[in-house]
Amino acid sequence: MFDFADARMRMIESQLRPNRVTQPDVVRAFSLIPRERFVPKSRRSMAYADEAIAIGSGVHPRFLNPAMVTARLIQALELNNDSLVLVVGAGTGYSSAVLAEIAGSVIGLEDDAEMASQASDLLSELELSNTVIVDGPLQGGLPDQGPFDGILIDGAVETVPETLFEQLKEGGRLATVEGMPPYSRAVLYEKIGDDVSRRALFEASSKPLPGFERAHAFEF
Repeated sequence: MFDFADARMRMIESQLRPNRVTQPDVVRAFSLIPRERFVPKSRRSMAYADEAIAIGSGVHPRFLNPAMVTARLIQALELNNDSLVLVVGAGTGYSSAVLAEIAGSVIGLEDDAEMASQASDLLSELELSNTVIVDGPLQGGLPDQGPFDGILIDGAVETVPETLFEQLKEGGRLATVEGMPPYSRAVLYEKIGDDVSRRALFEASSKPLPGFERAHAFEF
């Protein structure tokens, strides 16, 4: 029988720690959440591989980010047990589950109703009572639930909608991967007063999150 607990520890030691994931609360969270529960049964043996894992199909396929990418983005948010966090593109709920072990409250926003239902069931089974999944459009965020200390966009985007920046608290942070492979990198935004600063963090491989494509100007 496949030893998922051992694979989880090997993921931490071979993927997270060598890539500067050092905050104890982040490492602890990744050690507690069974990543294999959030991928299809047919792919569970690959749950701890250092790659994106397909979690949905159809016209707009969805993926679970490599653990290292998720971990470094979460670490960059600098959260604590009083933080309110929004996950945009919650998928099957893995990032929300990890964040629930770090932050005070976590809201996962997911526009695939079936996936949102699956995520809610998984989080309930894991008894993570400080996180909830909301079924709705991703681009607008959840202005009625904010402002947020941190926002994680769980997938690669070409552009971040201004409305998401508006939902950050003063000093709040938004982390995501910008650009399309092979020219994508993790970035961190921070809201200071009326301004939002942007800082590139590291080169990152992440599958696109549908709906965040840049609008292209019409050409004659």
